[in-house]
Amino acid sequence: MRQIWDIHGGVHPPENKHQSLQSPLGTIALAAELVLPLNQHIGNPAIPVVRIGQRVLKGELIADAQGIFSACIHAPTSGEIIAIEDRPIAHPSGLSAPCIVLRPDGENRWTDLHPCDDPTLLDHAALVEKIRRAGLAGMGGAGFPTAVKLNPRSTDVVETLILNGTECEPYITADDMLMRVYADEIIQGALLLARIVGSPKEILVGIEDNKPEAIAAMQTAAQGTAVEVVVFPTKYPSGGEKQLIQILTGKEVPSGKIPAQIGVLVQNVGTAYAAWRAVRYGEPLIERVTTVVGEALTVQRNIRVPLGTPVAHVLEQHGFSAAKCARIIIGGPMMGYSIEEPQVPVVKTTNCIMAPSHDEMPPAPPAQACIRCGLCAEVCPATLLPQQLYWYAQAEDFQRLENHNLFDCIECGACSFVCPSAIPLVQYYRAAKNSIRRLDAEKQKADRARERFEQRKERIARAEAEKEAKRLARKKAADEMKSRLDEQKPAAPLPDPVAAAQEKAQTVPDDADGQSKKLGRQLESVQSRLQHLQQQIAECEDAARRDALTAQLRQAELKLEDVRKKQDDLERGVSLPLDQRLQNVAQKIQASPLEAQRNAVATIEKRLAVAVEKMEDAAREQKPTLAAFTQGVEKLRLKLAEAQAELAELERQPISSDSVNPEENAAAAAIARAQAKAAAAANMSAEEKHAEQLQSLRGRVDKARAKLAEAEASGSEHIAALRTGLEKLQAKLAELEQGK
Repeated sequence: MRQIWDIHGGVHPPENKHQSLQSPLGTIALAAELVLPLNQHIGNPAIPVVRIGQRVLKGELIADAQGIFSACIHAPTSGEIIAIEDRPIAHPSGLSAPCIVLRPDGENRWTDLHPCDDPTLLDHAALVEKIRRAGLAGMGGAGFPTAVKLNPRSTDVVETLILNGTECEPYITADDMLMRVYADEIIQGALLLARIVGSPKEILVGIEDNKPEAIAAMQTAAQGTAVEVVVFPTKYPSGGEKQLIQILTGKEVPSGKIPAQIGVLVQNVGTAYAAWRAVRYGEPLIERVTTVVGEALTVQRNIRVPLGTPVAHVLEQHGFSAAKCARIIIGGPMMGYSIEEPQVPVVKTTNCIMAPSHDEMPPAPPAQACIRCGLCAEVCPATLLPQQLYWYAQAEDFQRLENHNLFDCIECGACSFVCPSAIPLVQYYRAAKNSIRRLDAEKQKADRARERFEQRKERIARAEAEKEAKRLARKKAADEMKSRLDEQKPAAPLPDPVAAAQEKAQTVPDDADGQSKKLGRQLESVQSRLQHLQQQIAECEDAARRDALTAQLRQAELKLEDVRKKQDDLERGVSLPLDQRLQNVAQKIQASPLEAQRNAVATIEKRLAVAVEKMEDAAREQKPTLAAFTQGVEKLRLKLAEAQAELAELERQPISSDSVNPEENAAAAAIARAQAKAAAAANMSAEEKHAEQLQSLRGRVDKARAKLAEAEASGSEHIAALRTGLEKLQAKLAELEQGK
């Protein structure tokens, strides 16, 4: 006899398993619609591979696994895909999730399967792939993808394989019925799983002693094999993974560890049966055995139900009475959860549907204050401190909850079952776990964002360093070229800027034709502006807007008169004498910044005086141009204030030695800039010079195009001038691109 160990705590609730064992395993009619959630397992949801309106066959893949921690989904029968949308799912939250909706055609036609007559001929990788493609997930309630569980890390050597046939939850008999009917295939599945995980030293099937018929069937099927059926006393929750390991092997799984790390692998008997069907016959997981029980039903039994069948349809097939039903529960009375929407579907982890009457499951009494009796700690199978966990959960002290190993809680409900104050302890633990998971997910998201930001900063810093290195290299090359040029040419005296300007003015003849063309372009622009304003005034209905446009029209008319006057002066030959122009040039070059600013202030004062006089005349005569003159006076006053402030700043600054010969400093700076530009140009090839000119001209074209678009949007008076300038730049760019 194998030694059996006991577990800490545990309770003995009423079993109530006989109700669903009176009838043989049955089936029900297909529902009008099958709703298949994309996430029926732990991990990532599957990805649909079908489209709306597509016809599929039974067993055909309709959603593929998304990564390793995911599972495929197949069509439970033949029919048509009528929707891919959010539908209510079987979950304590009551929320909706993405689902594929299949309308059966009643033909139940299978797709092509790929059976294997001798699974022993397949290697480890092929066997795991078959199970993965069949969409198997743990059918005991957790829903962990089976293929992942069968691929432990190389450092985790499985010495003991355990099939869980305990089914300790009251009312549920799905695994009991499965072992009675399909014992041979479960044993074959156990041997198959053992071969996949590397032939462990022992293969155990754990069954509580309250299932005599299932025990007899499994022992008969296991005769002559390496599988040992182990029977142990009934106690809730012996079916927990860690608790079953302790009962059968005496080993305890450390907190935060998984069974594979101590050499043990646990699978449900339903999972072993589905694995055998998947490998031997090529059948994907499209149905499961489910217990349908409760006094609100006329028929209580176990059935083979297609995945995606609405719970409402299952209940209807068993004579459901809504008036008698207290609530609908998915799972058992200890670990199950109530649902409000009976249209939720059966999924891979649905092992029981309960419809208890009001007498069978009356409402829970109101929760009272904790009396610190300690019964919850005595029955906890995970040896936790439920009382402290309850207080910390109420206070949302998540750090202490984790320190007290909250996630070791298997949510068996034993503490709530024995609590004399009727405190729903498990509900607090579930809520706290969800809050901690949510906070962890947010923290991970924030950490990833911070890492991306830091990486971006590093990339920018590297790019700036590379740019600076290239700039220094170019500067070094230019300096070397300048040094070579200075060595090759004798130093020339600095030219007199005044004399150079006078010489240039004398050598350049008066360009009367150029001035005439310029005035012609200005005249064309002003006339276009006048036409545009006149059209706007004619179409404008707002009085205030019309007055503003009228003022702009008057300004344009004054501009037109000024241009025509300049044309008349040009035709009569009126212009400054050459000597006067040379004198003006010399004065501008020789003037210091202080003198130049004083001259600018004086000029603005003269313009302001003229503008004020014109504004006063317009006010006396009540001319429509009064608004335009007023606006001009305000602009000139603002400009004068800025110029006076700048002049005051210059007068406060001490006169430096650099200002003694401003013409020499200006000339020296100009010469230095010219030499640097020449050195850089000398180091460039003809192709590089041409490319630089193209790039510069393209930038000017883009800027001119943006200014024209902005002027057109605002109705500016400079549209014609900007359009002319853009056309010239585009023509010049076209010539340069053609290599002219």
